[in-house]
Amino acid sequence: MAPPIKVGIVGYGFSARTFHIPFILSIPDLAIHAFLQRGAAPSVRGQPGSSCTDDHPSAKRYDTAEGFFADKNTELVVVTTGVGSHAELAEKALRAGKHVVVEKPFTGTSEEADRLIALQKETGKILTVFQSRRYDSDFRTLQKILATGGMGSIRECEIHYDWDIFFDRVGKTPYQPGDGMMFGLGSHTIDQALAMFGPPASVTGFYRTIKGSSSKTDQWFTVILQYGGEQSELFVTIKTMMGSKMKPNLKYFVRGETGSFIKFGWDPQEEQIVAGIKPSDPSYGVESPDIYGTLTTSKQVDPAQKHLVGDGDWWVGKYPSVKGDITDFYRDVVKAVRGEAGVVCKAEQSRNGIKIIELGRESAETGRTLPFA
Repeated sequence: MAPPIKVGIVGYGFSARTFHIPFILSIPDLAIHAFLQRGAAPSVRGQPGSSCTDDHPSAKRYDTAEGFFADKNTELVVVTTGVGSHAELAEKALRAGKHVVVEKPFTGTSEEADRLIALQKETGKILTVFQSRRYDSDFRTLQKILATGGMGSIRECEIHYDWDIFFDRVGKTPYQPGDGMMFGLGSHTIDQALAMFGPPASVTGFYRTIKGSSSKTDQWFTVILQYGGEQSELFVTIKTMMGSKMKPNLKYFVRGETGSFIKFGWDPQEEQIVAGIKPSDPSYGVESPDIYGTLTTSKQVDPAQKHLVGDGDWWVGKYPSVKGDITDFYRDVVKAVRGEAGVVCKAEQSRNGIKIIELGRESAETGRTLPFA
């Protein structure tokens, strides 16, 4: 049996503690070896934050990048800092001979992403992006439905990531690449579109900022992807609205030649992790039947569908959601590092997502539909 892969984590904020460490710890093939934590951890509910070594006493703590990346025992580096430092830190890790996981969004610009991809090819190390929403219950469910072919050729797909919270702090400072909801939430939903349908032929974007603000940091956005060739009938709309007054919020609305799927509600994993539920818990990643999506098809796809005759001839029913599990991201990383399988969340796909965000913003500001190529 191969020894665990030694992991070094850059940063010890909310992202590291919530979205990475619980899943790394649940996999025997990974072992946390070191942290790069330059300062004190952010406070939690007004209380001082803990040091990485308070919570993980067997791990090393480095307060300089030079010392951290020089540790020859570290095999895999996980970058969990803000997007502004992703490119620099990922480059240091690759040049130090490490495999690399980068928190989303991958980089602030597609140019930075291209440089990292070129460096990865030079080094031969694994470079992947934490596109965790590919492992959500609702997205896995939609992928399973698409694989059945029950909806036929897909004509329209609408992907939402709406919140009922309004971040009034967003959009009050000058825009920097990596800011705003296109990068913050759109990096998930745009990635889902790319995972399902590949790169588009063109991009059209719209965004809105806080009323009265001079900043160009987006609070709401819509990005429309149009496709060509054999997918010329496909039209994908990706949307985020902050302060959305819908309960539960719409997630997916998909229509094909022979069926449709509509889904409300959120995958439960983030809420469960924050509540202290571990990925090993049987309830983890399991959606409530209350938010199962509705599948309508011309032929029966699932036993839960009932045959309706009247206004057409349809099979309609609540389609059981597939269990979500972000742990599978790191299981996939282990396989890639050991050469047992290819990288699932490819850096090139995440680069394409950044390019779509750039084109979406340019489209919104110029009023033009822009070619993707």
